[in-house]
Amino acid sequence: MKIRKNDMVIVISGADKGKTGKVLQVIPERDRVIVEGINFVKRHTKARGQGEQGGILEKEGTLHISNVQLLYNDEPTKIGYQTLADGKKVRVARRTGDTIA
Repeated sequence: MKIRKNDMVIVISGADKGKTGKVLQVIPERDRVIVEGINFVKRHTKARGQGEQGGILEKEGTLHISNVQLLYNDEPTKIGYQTLADGKKVRVARRTGDTIA
């Protein structure tokens, strides 16, 4: 997967198109990501125990990986890979050619 946890991404399609956020979790087996502050879903929960309260909770839902694009220097960019001379494989921003940490 070219998108990793803690990357800043922009949503390129769907109801939240144009919004940006940080990737909280990547789910590679389903090709999905969870982005901070994007795609809220409501979860109805029942109180379990004395201290916990039931009700309707809102949390971030998953987005398909194809609906987000990496932001590098506040610009959306595609991601490629490059092998360095020492054999290390690094991500590269296609727009600028810079290596991405």
